[in-house]
Amino acid sequence: MTITAQTPLLTPTTRRKARIGLVAGGLGTYWPQFPGLLPQLQESAEYVSERFRQMDAEVTDVGFISDAQEGAAAAEQLRVADCDLIVLFLTTYLTSSMVLPIAQRSNTPVLVIDLQPTEKMDHANTDTGAWLAYCGQCPVPEIGNVFRRSGIPFRSVSGWLRQESAWDRIAQWIRAAKVRAALRHGRHGLMGHLYPGMLDVSTDLTLLPSTFGSHVEVLEFDDLRVRVEAVSDGEVAERMALARDLFTVDDSVDDDDFAWGAKVSVGLDRLVADFELDSLAYYHRGLAGELHERLGAGMILGASLLTARGVPATGEYELRTTIAQLSTQVIGAGGSFTEIQALNFEDGVVEMGHDGPAHLAVSSRDPLLRGLGVYHGKRGWGVSVEFDVTPGPVTLLGLGQLEDGSLTYVASEGVVVPGPLLAIGNTTSRVDFGRDPGEWVDEWSATGIGHHWSLSLGHRSADYRAAASLLGIGFTSV
Repeated sequence: MTITAQTPLLTPTTRRKARIGLVAGGLGTYWPQFPGLLPQLQESAEYVSERFRQMDAEVTDVGFISDAQEGAAAAEQLRVADCDLIVLFLTTYLTSSMVLPIAQRSNTPVLVIDLQPTEKMDHANTDTGAWLAYCGQCPVPEIGNVFRRSGIPFRSVSGWLRQESAWDRIAQWIRAAKVRAALRHGRHGLMGHLYPGMLDVSTDLTLLPSTFGSHVEVLEFDDLRVRVEAVSDGEVAERMALARDLFTVDDSVDDDDFAWGAKVSVGLDRLVADFELDSLAYYHRGLAGELHERLGAGMILGASLLTARGVPATGEYELRTTIAQLSTQVIGAGGSFTEIQALNFEDGVVEMGHDGPAHLAVSSRDPLLRGLGVYHGKRGWGVSVEFDVTPGPVTLLGLGQLEDGSLTYVASEGVVVPGPLLAIGNTTSRVDFGRDPGEWVDEWSATGIGHHWSLSLGHRSADYRAAASLLGIGFTSV
């Protein structure tokens, strides 16, 4: 299912674009020796700049550098630009001293690209000046060595100027920069309290700003309560009409529960807007039908609509998984809150899903609103979202935590295949990982992953590996 702006209430959220710094360069000693060389390289640099301007990012192009002094000046410009990724285009040989300051002073991940003019040289008609235009690969090992000795992670893409497979690899790093931008500037709401006993879910709130630069806004359910109380009957009716447009409403849905879920949904939108949240993780146990229990039980509709707009909102206080969902969301892969439900050894699949909020973009059909008289493992009752995931390639992404406290992305690619699914108000899918499902569970569980993760569309492990590199965290693929 593709979510479109059928109503302003479902307009995708907008957030700061990734900022890409771009600098091209070559060794100025060559210019007086080979007068036609610099104009040719500058033409290539303009082509590269135009390709970057076509990407969904803010591009700061500081031009062409020819010596170490110009490299230092470019470094200062890029430092001020506060980029999420800096791209160094090596048009010909240049010395490592020209580019090391750019990596050192900007405090920003760097990608080196070297794209020669064509697929191969015309050797019979190539003199020294013409050959030098093909020599962008020449300094790549030198820069890799110097970066490594300087403690700077090295990344590169080598190819030729109009080679689309090379540009696909470059685009992968731009998508990774979008993840870095989202997490570096993200504001993550954490409302309520930990689901009792789920030790894996517990997250050190200092770890996220210290690792990514994110902000965690600690919220109370009373912050939601006062906003829900202010919702008018007209707003409730409008939200119910929106839900009917998006969902098939099952006969099991109680009208009062539906109206309550719609009322909470409007209040959630206001909470997110007031605190400028990029994500929200929540849980509240409650007792005997009191108001806070009803709020916690009424979150599913509103949280699903927020997730569809690009603001992941998930239950069970799962802050790290919500960040994983934001990571998959910003590269356009969706991302639904997921856990293991069962194994089917006859069909060779892992059955996955979750009750509660889901990402509508991964649904294979109009999602269903189902009424539940009881939530498994949680207090309260109300409406829940149910759908089956679109068949085809998917990638799981979780944000795990290791024994030294560090964070790590954990990913696994599989294929959602058709077959029998639960009809209990859950998001459900059957994922084939091409191996015995029990063996997959054993390897997946040994990685440091937690109870939950994001299920995203497409095979995206390469994107998530690149994002981990830019974020400075670990990456494990299962």
